[in-house]
Amino acid sequence: MASDPVLSDDDQNAALKLWVVLSRAHEAVAEMAKRDVERGELSLTEFAVMEELFHKGDLSAGEVSKRVLLRSGSLTYVIDKLVERGLIKRRVCEADKRRTYLQLTAPGNALMRRIWPGHAAVIELATSGLTLAEKRSAARLIKKMGLHAELVGGPGTK
Repeated sequence: MASDPVLSDDDQNAALKLWVVLSRAHEAVAEMAKRDVERGELSLTEFAVMEELFHKGDLSAGEVSKRVLLRSGSLTYVIDKLVERGLIKRRVCEADKRRTYLQLTAPGNALMRRIWPGHAAVIELATSGLTLAEKRSAARLIKKMGLHAELVGGPGTK
């Protein structure tokens, strides 16, 4: 964009440093979360779908897909596996028969109630190098950065 101000070397270096630090931190925390989930009864993608339904309630497959960043074909495969295991079910929307919702079953809800506290503790441990105030500040700042990145050229922009 021609109207964008030119970044100073300090701005550019700080931006690049932030990107590297953020990427490494994400990798470290994500690896702990992945190891925790994979030693249990669900794959990482199955857990992601189950966790969304556990915390958000019934959602359409499209809503789940956006939240867990899975393509439609991959999501269908994961959903089919969870339905087959009796952990979730598909529910047709009464108002619009073309729309299908995903819903935790009683066994799926029981599984998440059993494994969620331990998983949350792993995430807390992974982030325990920060104080509560620092965690809140970091979350606010990273969200602000992500929203700005989407605005200026992230997902969905051309």
